[in-house]
Amino acid sequence: MPGWIDLSVPVVTGMPVYPGDPAVEVSPALRAPHDGVNVLQLHMGSQSGTHVDAPYHVDDAWPRLDELPLERFAGRAVVADVRGLPARAPITPELLAPALRQLTPGSLVLLATGWSAYWGTDHYLAHPWLTPEAAEALVAAGVRTVAVDALSVDPTPEPGDVTADFGLPAHRVLCGAGGVIAENLTGLDQVVGLPDVELFLFPLRLPGADGAPVRAVARAV
Repeated sequence: MPGWIDLSVPVVTGMPVYPGDPAVEVSPALRAPHDGVNVLQLHMGSQSGTHVDAPYHVDDAWPRLDELPLERFAGRAVVADVRGLPARAPITPELLAPALRQLTPGSLVLLATGWSAYWGTDHYLAHPWLTPEAAEALVAAGVRTVAVDALSVDPTPEPGDVTADFGLPAHRVLCGAGGVIAENLTGLDQVVGLPDVELFLFPLRLPGADGAPVRAVARAV
């Protein structure tokens, strides 16, 4: 049985980002042969790579990243296995039923869609998405942290589709309850079927932020 499991995508120049977000650039700023030390220069958005969204991400009146309790970012996780869905399929309460039966207040949810297999391709934007009703069912069960192996818990517009406006309803349900959302996890097939999993999603300490990159790690216990 695995112990520690890294569920994070590597941070590299040109990595995929949500349409319209800042591009990621990683380059040397100092080099040991010339400057005595090696230091990287990073240019990236707060929502780059594997990251968490604070409620402030979707509403100015809601809590910012540094206003959230640390327990939002670590704890026992229940894996909701919804792999095998077609592109842009809705994830309904019925699909979450097996996971919902395992939840207790404070549980974290790992939403395994399998869509991380498409990371780096246009098809990654066509991920399944959480319906508002499914998000409400999670909140009603006491969940305040949902992590997914996809670009978003809400639908993502097709490349170049400037008319699409999905309104981020699942974000608003989860964040409106004071919850956090972690996105762009990878390798959740490694935790599907494990009887007991702890999840760690600690973000960078960015005061007043809408979110931040995380090193997402699971532990089989």
